[in-house]
Amino acid sequence: MHPSFSNHPEILTFGEAMTMFVAQSPGKLSEIEHFQRRIAGADTNVAIGLARLGFHVGWLSRVGSDSFGDFIRQTLEHEGLDCRYLHNDIEHPTGLLFKERALDGADPRVEYFRRGSAASHLTPQDASNVDFAALRHVHATGIPPALSASARELSYHMLKEARAGGASISFDPNLRPSLWASESDMRETLNALAALSDWVLPGLSEGQLLTGQKTPYDVAGYYLDQGASAVIIKLGPEGSYYRGHLDGQEESFTVDGCQVDEVVDTVGAGDGFAVGVVSALLDGRSARQAVMRGNLIGAQAIQVIGDMEGLPDRERLSMLEAGQPTA
Repeated sequence: MHPSFSNHPEILTFGEAMTMFVAQSPGKLSEIEHFQRRIAGADTNVAIGLARLGFHVGWLSRVGSDSFGDFIRQTLEHEGLDCRYLHNDIEHPTGLLFKERALDGADPRVEYFRRGSAASHLTPQDASNVDFAALRHVHATGIPPALSASARELSYHMLKEARAGGASISFDPNLRPSLWASESDMRETLNALAALSDWVLPGLSEGQLLTGQKTPYDVAGYYLDQGASAVIIKLGPEGSYYRGHLDGQEESFTVDGCQVDEVVDTVGAGDGFAVGVVSALLDGRSARQAVMRGNLIGAQAIQVIGDMEGLPDRERLSMLEAGQPTA
């Protein structure tokens, strides 16, 4: 645990962090000889982004008792995360992935080696020492419940306990269809988790698949009817759509996307968006300001090779926001 962390985290995230090897040159992975080692994971991308903005963020997960697990722990602690809930699993390995170097903004090919990983063996017991009453916010994604039945139980446990303790909850479905036994299982589980959340952050195609609705207005309406207070839908380069009642009465609007000169790597854009929205709402900003910040940080994420290297600290965020039109 970081020596400065005497208090419990104010924000808690959970899921799987993996050691990632990114090709140093374009081409098929089978032909690449040189890779750069980094970490990957949608949940850790958001955790790191919030920590860079000065929040005290805890990370709950498992890593193997191996060099890759040590690397992940050291990297997360260096980024300012509170890893008191990161457990070493002596029986199962840390998950790995290999990623192509993308060209012209295309989605890079990724190969995962995560089956049977330490994080896939997460259970509600891994949260036994969490002081949920001390939490201000929990961020969740649809990835942990896809890893295993026990990790799914943990996801339900985390959201139910956070809700009972009075923390706000944000939920990004982050669809990974290949990890699920069936599409219906994925829809049922993720919609149930969304129903336990306050702020739901799907992409439009994700929302359409999960709800059966077509328009952003109706996708948002589905989750508002389930109890969410706000639904913020990612529309890709077109920006994002908001519908909810965070500012006292229901409103809906679209915020245009930020202009990007060169798209380098789209992986992590949605995580950057979540960092922007969640941080702004926790800062007490308006719904429109939160959506604008989501667009802004999401745009930063796609201009770098890594998943989280483009996420700004508070000083850089202030500079970026100063250059944007006022809400």
